[in-house]
Amino acid sequence: MNRSSHATKRWLYIMPIVFITYSLAYLDRANFSFASAAGINDDLGITKGVSSLLGALFFLGYFFFQIPGAVYAERRSVRKLIFVCLILWGGCASLTGMVSNIPMLAAIRFILGIVEAAVMPAMLIYISNWFTRSERSRANTFLILGNPVTVLWMSVVSGYLIQSFGWREMFIFEGIPAVIWAFCWWVLVKDKPTQVGWLSEAEKTELQAQLDREQQGIKAVRNYGEAFRSRNVILLCIQYFAWSIGVYGFVLWLPSIIRSGGENLGMVEVGWLSAVPYLAATVAMILASWASDKLQNRKLFVWPLLLIGGLAFIGSWAVGADHFWISYSLLVIAGAAMYAPYGPFFAIVPEMLPRNVAGGAMALINSMGALGSFFGSWFVGYLNGATGSPSASYIFMGVALFVSVWLTLIVKPANNQKIPVGARHA
Repeated sequence: MNRSSHATKRWLYIMPIVFITYSLAYLDRANFSFASAAGINDDLGITKGVSSLLGALFFLGYFFFQIPGAVYAERRSVRKLIFVCLILWGGCASLTGMVSNIPMLAAIRFILGIVEAAVMPAMLIYISNWFTRSERSRANTFLILGNPVTVLWMSVVSGYLIQSFGWREMFIFEGIPAVIWAFCWWVLVKDKPTQVGWLSEAEKTELQAQLDREQQGIKAVRNYGEAFRSRNVILLCIQYFAWSIGVYGFVLWLPSIIRSGGENLGMVEVGWLSAVPYLAATVAMILASWASDKLQNRKLFVWPLLLIGGLAFIGSWAVGADHFWISYSLLVIAGAAMYAPYGPFFAIVPEMLPRNVAGGAMALINSMGALGSFFGSWFVGYLNGATGSPSASYIFMGVALFVSVWLTLIVKPANNQKIPVGARHA
């Protein structure tokens, strides 16, 4: 009873904070897709090729600063790191609304990527400090739900803001909440369970003992170099690269694809239609993470879903532009299937590697995802511009997902995957 009571406290206190923080990060990176569909290119004289590069520049900054951010979070403090990042990325997001030329926009997109780079690995490290193995897939999912849920409401809000004010005001208004939230974060968050007053000493001891027990079954790894060279980490890096091509090719260009395919659609209608895949993704993510924690099987809730996503992209290509609503329905399925596996996927690494290197390995994998996101968002934009339709990009994103399915299948589960039942429920 005591154990379930402190578990409830942790879920109710920590997860809303984690969710809001990642939501704000996602808001300030994904709203560029709406500016692209709403006229930023015409206003600043941006060609289609330069537009896809500007959209992708964020991920280049994101790629380079993942591991330094994770090392700081692991060895020093998640709390301090995220506080500074919140202020900086909110400021960069608002400044995007004030740009007057392409170099300014390029610089801000790149800097935004740098200051948001540490968020994902730092939050995954934070979760691993607070949640046990049997809770981790669900906890990761609540973090990453900030992604589709944000795009869900942002799609609608951004559509209205652009229609009422314009794309500049959209950026300015949507950057302010992150700066305000930074101070809430500072007051509410502590790095470790031992530092909080809302758990009793017995609850803190019990939680720490369970987390320590789970580390005992994991083979020791001396340093980051050894972890980064391991077969599974290398495979997961390439897998996440391929998966991210599909996800971010989709996220960044969905509003433009919908606007070009649907006749006479205004920005508000585009906003509502862009929101639907993320609603489906939210439901799919919750179900996949719950089942993954229940069955303690991670891979089973990764590759089949990515396979469905790849098939949906190929289906959307096969149907063609003349059947907008069938093609759109398949895109909804693709979006949900690509998002669903995030929680189980990020639970794999802390169960394979010890705590001293798990955060760095997750950052390495996430940085390769950022590189995939850069390549995917740039190349999908390029294909759409060069061919005049999204057909070629559907094939490209589908094939990338098929590659990620194959790589997931050949990852070998760690020998320490099974924790004795008594230990898990102690």
